[in-house]
Parts: sequence; structure tokens; C-alpha cells
Amino acid sequence: MPAQATRIVVLGSMNMDLVGTVAHFPAPGETILGREFRTVPGGKGANQAIAAARAGGDVQFVGALGTDPFGDTLAAHLAAEGVGRDGLDRVDGVSGIALITVADGGENTIVVVPGANGTLADLNPVQQQLIRDADVLVCQLEIPMAGVTRGAGIAAAAGVPVLLNASPVTALPDELIDAVTVAIVNEGEAADLGDAVLQRIPHLVTTLGAAGARYRGPEGTTAAVGAPAVNAVDTTGAGDAFTGALAVAWSRGLPPAEALEYACAAGALATTVFGAGVSAPTESAIRELLAG
Repeated sequence: MPAQATRIVVLGSMNMDLVGTVAHFPAPGETILGREFRTVPGGKGANQAIAAARAGGDVQFVGALGTDPFGDTLAAHLAAEGVGRDGLDRVDGVSGIALITVADGGENTIVVVPGANGTLADLNPVQQQLIRDADVLVCQLEIPMAGVTRGAGIAAAAGVPVLLNASPVTALPDELIDAVTVAIVNEGEAADLGDAVLQRIPHLVTTLGAAGARYRGPEGTTAAVGAPAVNAVDTTGAGDAFTGALAVAWSRGLPPAEALEYACAAGALATTVFGAGVSAPTESAIRELLAG
């Protein structure tokens, strides 16, 4: 893979995850004592932007944060990871947060409050120009559908490939479907979207967890790649690491099978680290794993 950085714009969400651990979930009206608490930067958009930067891309994040202290912390987190913030809006009010309770046994409950993420129904002129100048635009579905559709339409009109990680899965408007170059889905998301939708998208990448990923391209071209064997400890964040690395590989013009190999290596390495937003591997680590 050539070593040059590529211009990747990630349009999406950024949250502060507020994580508490408990022995069991409280019943309605019950107050219980928790054991641990931590704050963790998250949001699929920010996680994928950081993953792409670590995988070798020159990344700009297009999103929104509030004017609260969480917004300051999250903006600094992007900067520390080398992600550009030219397309980052700061809006009056709170940043997005996720209230996460984890019980013994690993079950969790999650309440997401979109906050500033909910303002991304449209894009300002700076954000629009960043998308036009990109080599690849990466989107997910944690911000308003209107904003995703707007960004994808701007990219498609400028000839910029659009990679859509269709998660959390929901019905896609025709305007968005027609703008997408590559859909990235797991098997459940593929089933929810259905063949009628996916066949309209030129390139389809389906992630298969520890089994790797498969590809379907125009005119029925296919490829399948296995995931490298690693000692997995936490699979959260693996999909975001896969998507960020795939964006880098795709923007560099790698053949689909090689792009999938690069992305699968990134996803596998992410499972060897606890946490989502901090688990994405560096380009050197991906290359080392691929070299065996």
C-alpha cells in the first residue's frame, strides 16, 4: 500500500460516554449503589475518524459539539489523535452523551441524548467544501438523516466516493441510496435493509466478525477475506476500526480484496484492546499483522 496520506472526511456523531458499573439493574423507582464510573469519548463518527487517522489517512471530522465542558474535552481528544477540526461546529447547549450502565455478566443499558449531534440536519459552507475536497466521505446513521443525505449528495455531485456504514440500521431514503458508493453492513443490517436496497449500491462490504468480510461489486464481482487470528478481549469498536481502515484503503485505490484485508486486520487488532474509541490500531501495527 502506498504511504501517502489521503483526504478523508468523516461526517458523524461524537458523544461522551458516561459508564457506570452495577451488580444488577435497578427496578423502576429503585436506587442502588454503583461500583465504578468513567467517562469515555465515543460516537461512531468520532471513532471512525480516529480509526482512519491512525490507519494512515489525513482526516477531517465534520460534526457538532456543545459549549459545555464535555465539548472541550471531546474537541481536545480529536486534536490529540491528529483529526482535523475545521468542520467541527460548536453550538450553544450540551454535547451528545450516552448514559451506559453495565451489570455483572456484561449486559448493559444505554440511553443516548443526541445534544449537539441533533443539529446536523444541514451543513455549513465550510463543511460542504471539506466534503467536496475529500478523496472519500465516510458516514454513519447517528446524526439526523437529513444531514447524512445532504453530505452524501454533496460528495456524489463532486465525484467523491461515499462510504456509508449503515448503523444503527434504519430505512434509507432514495436520495441517500443513490449517492452511496460503498455500503458497509454486518449480516443483521444487510437483512434489515434487504436485497432490493443493497443491489442499488455499486459496492457492498459485509462484515462477518471473526470470519472476516466479503465484497460484492458491480457486475457481480466478489471477494472474501478472513480475519487474522488474534487474542480478542473486547469486540466493541472493531466495526469502527474496520470502517476507518477501509476508508483509507479505498481512497488509496487498492483492489477490493486488498482493501478488505487491510480493514480486517484493523478490526482484528481493535478486539485486542478494551474500549471502543481507543482500540483502533496504527498503520504500522496493521502492516505488521498483515506481514505475518
